[in-house]
Amino acid sequence: MANDLSTPLTGRRQRLKNALGRPHLPIARILFGLIGVIAVGTVARLVLVDDPTGGRPSQEAGIINSQVGNSVADTVASGPATITADPQQYPADGSIIAVPGPAADTATAEAHLAPDSSGIVPELSEETANGPIPRISGTGQTPFATYHHPFEAASAGTGPRIALIVTGLGINEQGSLDAIAQLPDLVTLAFAPYGKALEKTVTVARGGGHEVMLEVPLEPFDFPQNDPGPHTLLTGEPPRENLEKLFWLMARFGGYFGIINNMGARFTASAGDFGPVMEELGARGVGYIDDGSSNRSVSAQLASANKVPYARASMLIDANPARSSILSALDSLEAEAMEHGSAIGIVSALPISIQAVSEWSAGLDGKGIALVPASALMQ
Repeated sequence: MANDLSTPLTGRRQRLKNALGRPHLPIARILFGLIGVIAVGTVARLVLVDDPTGGRPSQEAGIINSQVGNSVADTVASGPATITADPQQYPADGSIIAVPGPAADTATAEAHLAPDSSGIVPELSEETANGPIPRISGTGQTPFATYHHPFEAASAGTGPRIALIVTGLGINEQGSLDAIAQLPDLVTLAFAPYGKALEKTVTVARGGGHEVMLEVPLEPFDFPQNDPGPHTLLTGEPPRENLEKLFWLMARFGGYFGIINNMGARFTASAGDFGPVMEELGARGVGYIDDGSSNRSVSAQLASANKVPYARASMLIDANPARSSILSALDSLEAEAMEHGSAIGIVSALPISIQAVSEWSAGLDGKGIALVPASALMQ
């Protein structure tokens, strides 16, 4: 130990080197250096050499299209082109001559508009959460044009015309069936949306030749003391809520050409509330008849704006449900028809009213007055 301490420093260093052996090379540093050189080289090549294929081998080959091209499209694509139309179909004056489609297309369209066993045309129905509701078909056919009575206007002559609408049907099944059996088929029948056997009674009515309507409850001025029934459309509610109610009501049965209000003096006076409803009727091709109970109704203006087939009733025939009063009201209806050319009366489905109307209608021909379905008097 003493010898090591006294040995010069250079000697101790030499012995230490001999003990540790040969020095190690810095391999990690060398590898990192090589990776850096390769990366720099790669970047330099991408920047300095214009070779989109990245050095991959490539060869050009000619491709010949064996399919026949569209010569007109090729001509238009290569530059301006002049296309000469058939002068028989497209005259030089700009008018267009309609060319009828194949008979097969017409037959297909008529087949699509064929009614089912209940007399309902599937193409005129739209499925909703509450059931099917009317709509215009893809060919433009409307429920109004399809379901109204096929009345020939020429058969009524040129004299005055009267239409009668019996309301409140469907709630009492047997009473409704009795009324249908007694009334002439030219009398229009309106069904309330609350009957338990609506589809049955409506099918019987349509099978007997009657055109049918749907009664829609609308808010009166004294609501809720005077309540037309569930799902009444109300003023002040969001349009979406009233339309949801309307769709529920419209899904109660099918085959009607239009709707008629049940009460509704307040609702029909509010264009803001009534407008969306009338717009929906126009979009679905359904008509509207105002029962004439309110002079403040804006139904005529809204129907005209939305192209809805429309009419307004003249009077309620059995406001006093007594035979003498009913006959007197019918006389007044005749007088109005003689003066204005036509008139529409509203009658409830009371047995006394049905009997009086049935007897009265039998004598109209002798008076030169024609009984017509309500749809025949709609604009």
